[in-house]
Amino acid sequence: MLTSAAADLATDSQRGVYRCRAAAYFQQEASPIPLGSHDAMSPRLALRWLRERVTNVTDQLDNAYAQPGRFWLRDETERDRALAYLTGGMAYQLTLHDESTRYVLMACPPGAAA
Repeated sequence: MLTSAAADLATDSQRGVYRCRAAAYFQQEASPIPLGSHDAMSPRLALRWLRERVTNVTDQLDNAYAQPGRFWLRDETERDRALAYLTGGMAYQLTLHDESTRYVLMACPPGAAA
């Protein structure tokens, strides 16, 4: 049986892509500022990207505002829950904030709405 190689590649690339995004939402701004994006090929790689971005954000926040992010980085139970969400087909989102900005970091499995 002959099949289209292009169709097979498109299906394979869509099947395993976990979309990861980070953005900053300033209080007075209408649109977010993108802080990065990544397409991961597995839930574990998506979680790894989230951990890297949480580290980047918390490194730039004042100590009091960085604490929730640092706690998340050390909390194995919450990371296991994030992994369970992603492997179960649900998106996972973490929001950090300071006085004037919300930082939204998320990972969406294939087929989940962002």
